[in-house]
This record gives sequence, structure tokens and C-alpha cells, in this order.
Amino acid sequence: MATLKPQSDDQYSASDIQVLEGMEAVRKRPGMYIGSQDQRGLHHLIYEIVDNSVDEFMGGYSSSVSVTIQEDGSILVADDGRGIPVDTHQTTGMTALETVMTTLHAGGKFGGKAYAVSGGLHGVGASVVNALSEWVKVSVYREEKIFRQEYSRGITQTELTSENDPDGKNSETGTTIEFMPDIDIFGELVFDFAVLSNRFKEMAYLNKGLEISFKSDWHSSRWPNNDVTYYFDGGISSFVRGLNQKRGVVHEEPIYVEKDFEGTKVEVALQYNDSYSEFVYAFANCINTEDGGTHVTGFRSALTRVLNDFGRKSKLIKDNEPNLAGEDTREGITAVISVKLKDPQFEGQTKNKLGNPEARTQVETVLGEALQIFLEDNPKEAKAIIDKCMTSQRAREAARKARELIIRKNAMDGGGLPGKLADCSEKNPELCEIYLVEGDSAGGTAKMGRNRRFQAILPLWGKILNVEKARADKIVEHDAIRSMITAIGAGLDEDFDVEKLRYHRVIIMCDADVDGSHIRTLLLTFFFRHMPELIHHGHLYIAQPPLYKISVGRKDQYVYTDSERDEVIDQLNAKRNVHIQRYKGLGEMNADQLWHTTMNPESRTLLQVTVADAVIADETFTVLMGDEVAPRRSFIQTHALEVTNLDI
Repeated sequence: MATLKPQSDDQYSASDIQVLEGMEAVRKRPGMYIGSQDQRGLHHLIYEIVDNSVDEFMGGYSSSVSVTIQEDGSILVADDGRGIPVDTHQTTGMTALETVMTTLHAGGKFGGKAYAVSGGLHGVGASVVNALSEWVKVSVYREEKIFRQEYSRGITQTELTSENDPDGKNSETGTTIEFMPDIDIFGELVFDFAVLSNRFKEMAYLNKGLEISFKSDWHSSRWPNNDVTYYFDGGISSFVRGLNQKRGVVHEEPIYVEKDFEGTKVEVALQYNDSYSEFVYAFANCINTEDGGTHVTGFRSALTRVLNDFGRKSKLIKDNEPNLAGEDTREGITAVISVKLKDPQFEGQTKNKLGNPEARTQVETVLGEALQIFLEDNPKEAKAIIDKCMTSQRAREAARKARELIIRKNAMDGGGLPGKLADCSEKNPELCEIYLVEGDSAGGTAKMGRNRRFQAILPLWGKILNVEKARADKIVEHDAIRSMITAIGAGLDEDFDVEKLRYHRVIIMCDADVDGSHIRTLLLTFFFRHMPELIHHGHLYIAQPPLYKISVGRKDQYVYTDSERDEVIDQLNAKRNVHIQRYKGLGEMNADQLWHTTMNPESRTLLQVTVADAVIADETFTVLMGDEVAPRRSFIQTHALEVTNLDI
């Protein structure tokens, strides 16, 4: 692999590091800088340092990044970039290295000289990682020497030292940062290898020619494949092919465009598949903008405009037929949008949404031209795409009529809520919760055991529709799904409005058996595909009914796992007449038992549903709930040994 060093580093010095203000209150309010103090915030520390290394690649100064979670839980990130400058900074009087590591809003990304494009926004990455780490060790390779300095919780601990490279590789440059996240901030250090590796895989897709290696020596037994390397010549086109690997595709090769336009590098890859969902992933300067932004708006505008114009021109859309709506053109699409701007404007340090107004026009212009050329040059593929969009339009219109029929019927019935819903008396949604209960029997028990003031019960009959294999019109026609939509009250898909939620806790409560697990998976698939905002805003939960009741005399104890059962039995082995009852279903418990074990806020256990990584979740739902049998069989074979409780 060739080392990428197209530019001299002579002009990269302390003058490129601009100081905006001192670092304040990071340890007191870490959530302002890393989003949270849980696993996601812990991962964010790693991303901040890796993003800085990727910035060196985007600037044309490096070719590789390596990330290692070491045995003690500390992190090591190394790159072969220019190395952080070590000369004295004119404003702070400290070295540039110490300035970057200990001063908030200090970095080479503000003046525009050191980096033409970067993922960093506020220059707080390294200093925040320093502030939230028990210790940090930095080694800088430049000027034919190795410079070292150590820090702790944001404070410098040692003077900057320098030495000749003992390996004699004096011409090599780069930066190595090693840090231990502070358990006083994060409590327990728990990393997710799958989430982290997927993030680094994304970074490699977004930067053709960048090699990212990731290894974990921390609890390596949990992750048998704990050493991965990513390198993609195809960039985001390969990304789209990978995302669609387990789906049937409408056209063989992704539509791809890469162009520098008005100072912004625009890259878009898209490919239609045979699913009924939209999968669009957007990035700005390699930062995953989960909430979209102006670049996504430009993408959608170009897609809708060009497909309608081409459809009319080619007579694939008849004169008496309406234009395709935006959602029609996006059903069954997998797309990756990547823009690299000189001055990105994100919302907040966690950078979830792009705000640059020029990005909309840039993406719309670049994609519009490329898409039009593709459709004209590939008439067979163009017809297949337009036909799919037209089919989506007809299904959407049928779904609209079905929704209107529901609304009219509800209005005539006079209340609008499902007949099986036992609503609560509280009117403040923040205090209300609804249980989606498997079956009428369990639903009846839950209605008797609930607190009527704030707990609503909606029994679900039978297994709901697998929405992974159904169009929108079939979904809204399904009785159980229609009842859920009406009861929750916030709409569906693009019409979903979290402000209209009637309950701030939507709780799935199913039996602790195989059928219950299947129904729970069907419900999760529905919410992930059609009410994702319910998950993103933290309103979806899973109830945890007990698996066993262990009785000794008149004393009952409820346990929720097989291992917990064994522990309790071991503790009771000196007693006689131990009775163990295995609950096959919620209906086997009386109302008082169900309330005490599963519904009482003071004694119940609820699991909040979150999506740490949308790509992983999307792939999992596609494999488990889609039409392709081979990927599902492979998934089950791969993960079968991870199952700890299987009830058949």
C-alpha cells in the first residue's frame, strides 16, 4: 500500500492552531459535548479521535488509521498523518500540542489553512477526550523525532519530551493517542465491537483508499472475530452494494456520481431493491447526519424532479396520471449521500443534522444531471425504476383511501379509539403508558391488574402482519396494526408526529415463549420501519414478565432467567418443598401477580428499545423478516450458540 504524502508539512505549524476560548465545565456537563454518559458517549470519545485522523486523510496527508481497545479498556488510535505541531503557540504560550489537548475550541480547522475539509466542527474533540479520561498519552512523530506528553482529566502532567526515533525511521510522521476513559464519568466501560467496527467500516467506504484497522484485546472471548481491516476502492458505491446484498435489486449496478461542485465534493450512490422501505444514509465530512439536513433535501428534490420529468418525456407516466410523489420515488431505495464541505454547519457537537443551505443546491444539481444521463442511457433499467415507483404510487393511494375510511368510520362511531382499548383516565401524555398485550386472555388479566389512572391496555389478537413483506395499503388495512396506529395517535411513516403521542411509554408485553418472541419481533419490525421516531425519542419499551415462580411455603419469589432460577434454588437447597412454576404465558398469572411482576413501576423491569446503529438494525431486520431464505439460515447458524434460553 502506497503512503500518501502529496504535500509538504512545512507550512503546518502553531500558527494554524486558533484558540477561540478556554475549556470550561466539560467534566461537569459531559452530555453537552458527547451526547450522553452511557455506551454511546463512551464510543463518541473514540470517534472524536478517529475523526481527527480521518481529517488528515481527507487533507491528503495520510493513508491509514489503526484503532485498538487494549486489555485494560484503554484506547489507542494511531495514524500516519503529519503529526500535531509541537512549536509554541503565539496566543497560549504553550506548545500547539498542549493547546490542542487542553484548550476547548482550539484546532487546525478554523482558519482553513491546515484543513480544506474536516469532520471536526468546534475543535473540541481531543480536549474533551482529555477532560473525560483518567489519563492520556500522546506521541507525535515529526521533524525526525518522537515528541511525548501525558495528561489526566484535562490537566497536563508532564513536560513535552523529545527523542530520536529508536527504530531509525526518522522520515515517518504521525500521531498516536492513548487514553483511558474515566469511570467516574462513564461508570462501567462497556464497548460494542459490532457497533464500533461498523462505524469504521462506514468511514472506509466514505474515503476511498483509506485503510482502517480495528482490534480489541479487551474481553476478546466475547468477540471471536476481534481483528478487522477495511479498505474499499469502490467507495460508497460498494457501500450501497453491501447494504443491498441480502435484497433483490431492480437494476444490477448502483447509480453513482462523484463531482466537485462550487467547492464541495458531492458523492451519491443509489440502487433500487424489491423492498417497501427507504434506506438513505447521509454523511457530511464523514459524519453520519442521522437527522438528515440540506444535503438530504437536495437528494430528494433531484430524485422526484428527474424521475417525473423522464417519466413524462418517455410516456412511462401517462398524461392522465398524477406526478409521482416524493415517497413514491423513495420506496425500495438504498442510497448513500456524502458531501465534503469546507465549512460544515452542524446542529450541536454530536453533528446529527447538516444546515449548510448551499448543500441542497449542490446535491440537487450534481445528482440531477447524473440521474438524467443514467435514465437516458439505460432505458431498460429506467423503465423498471419508473414502474416500481408507479406501483408504489398506486399502493400509497390505496393506503390513503384506507386511512380516510378509518377516520370516517371512527368519526361515525363517535370516539375514534379502538373498541378493545381500555384507556387510562390521565390526560397528560407524559404520565401515560400503553401496554400492547399478546392475546385477549392476557389482555383481560392486564386490564384487571393495571392502574387505571395512567395505564392503558390494547390487546392484540394473533400474530400481526410482517410489514417487511407488505405494502403500505396492506399495512393500514390490517386490524391490529390499524388499532395500534389509532391508539398511539401520532400517525405513520412521514406523517408521524411525536408531539401527538397519546402515551409517552409504549410497552410491548408478550409471553416468554417462542410465539411471544415472534410476535415481539413482528411488532419491533413494524415500529422500526414505520414509527422510527418512537424509538429515537425513547418511547418504546419491552416488558419483562417472569419466567418462573419459586415457592417455599407461603413465600413466593419471581425470577426472570434460567441462571437466576438456578441461583435461587442453590440458595434454597437446604429447605424442602420447593415448588417451581414455569410461566408459559401471561394468562397463567392472576391480575395481582401480573401487576406486581410486570406492571408496577416500583417493582417491574422495562427494557427501553434503542437503535445504536441503524445500519446493523436494518440488516438484521432484513435478514430475519425478509424473503431471502439463505441469509436467514446463515444468520441463525452463526448466532445459534449465543442463545441462552430457548423454549420449544
